[in-house]
Amino acid sequence: MPPGAYQRGSGGRGRRRPYAGPPAYPTPPRWGFPSVAWRWPTSVPGALQETPAAVDRVRSIAKHTVAMLWLLAGLAVLAAAAEVWRYVLLLQSRFGALSSGVVSTSDTFVYTGSILALAVGAIAVALTIWWLYVARMAAAEASGFRPGRTNKQFFLGMLIPGVNLAVAGSVFAEIEHAAERGDPNDRPTPSRLVKWWWGIWIADALFMGFTFAWRFRDGVQAQADGVVLAAVTDLLGAALAVLTILLIRKLVALLAPIDTVSLRPMRVLKVVDAPAPPLRATRAFGSSR
Repeated sequence: MPPGAYQRGSGGRGRRRPYAGPPAYPTPPRWGFPSVAWRWPTSVPGALQETPAAVDRVRSIAKHTVAMLWLLAGLAVLAAAAEVWRYVLLLQSRFGALSSGVVSTSDTFVYTGSILALAVGAIAVALTIWWLYVARMAAAEASGFRPGRTNKQFFLGMLIPGVNLAVAGSVFAEIEHAAERGDPNDRPTPSRLVKWWWGIWIADALFMGFTFAWRFRDGVQAQADGVVLAAVTDLLGAALAVLTILLIRKLVALLAPIDTVSLRPMRVLKVVDAPAPPLRATRAFGSSR
């Protein structure tokens, strides 16, 4: 019984009394939960210092990663549209001079879209690598076997240009194999989604490098071809972001599934015949009652 509560007598079992409301205490009790919102145990002073499990972190980090990837996909599509508009202006310039305002607006859209897409892309890549690191640990816990690569090999393989073209797809395949509780002695067989992601990942990286090198060529036709290559690269980047979202959602469902029978996400659609709130003696500024 908590401190401060009434103590029962030492006699025999008495007559059962009717319910008279919640318990009362002679003095304010000094026990209870801290007056804070729910958070991880490490955030509450005096609580047990525990690190969230890898499975829980997989789902929480995936939310931020997916949100940033959606933003990247939208910016990549806008950047591709700006490149297409520039190509149309190049075609129109063959038959006469263009308005300086239209050209300046087009350049603004191209440069702004490219800079924002590169900045958001860097953040999305960092979040994806972080999620992959946590997903590797969660997959190892689920399968009971250590990952095939050490943490150092994982980060070097994901960050070194050229090497990451081969390592990134294999990491996704390994996590998928472990999440599906495959035999650790068997070689991971990538699913169709992983193969599509791997192919788009390599194609986008090659197009990006080829487009960057093409910019150093001179001539009007070379500039027009560079605009087309940039638009294709942006569209491949948008497709890669969408495929990454689908792949992350698939692996999250395998690593941290939600039992829809025992746990049903619910939301309030409307409230019918709810009693009106009581009138107050004084009304705050801006309130209706």
